[in-house]
Amino acid sequence: MKNESSENPGKNTKRPTDVCDCDVIHEDAVERVRSVMPDGNDFYELANLYKMFADNTRVKILWALSCERMCVCDLAVLLGMTKSAVSHQLKSLRLANLVRYEKQGKIVFYSLADEHVKDVFEKGFEHISE
Repeated sequence: MKNESSENPGKNTKRPTDVCDCDVIHEDAVERVRSVMPDGNDFYELANLYKMFADNTRVKILWALSCERMCVCDLAVLLGMTKSAVSHQLKSLRLANLVRYEKQGKIVFYSLADEHVKDVFEKGFEHISE
């Protein structure tokens, strides 16, 4: 059996089935979506939010904080990291408004910033479990 690509090296003669095979523009659909589409800056900010979830260490920290508020020392022991490395990640999470802190004397406790963070986190786990 001959392979189509061996007859035409460098050319893929198979057409994808998940792409339109026409040039019809559905203007009504385009306009409906355009009318409710957020501006470009909102997409930029959303992409930056998701970047925070793209790091394994930050995700572990968020998961731990979804269970209980913890100090840097607790997180360092839990994750087998230095306090400095944990603090660096917490700063990124804090600047992204994903975590907050509360100082009690010399101890600084971290927790998730709000329920939205927990919701995003839980939806992510729900999605990968399907």
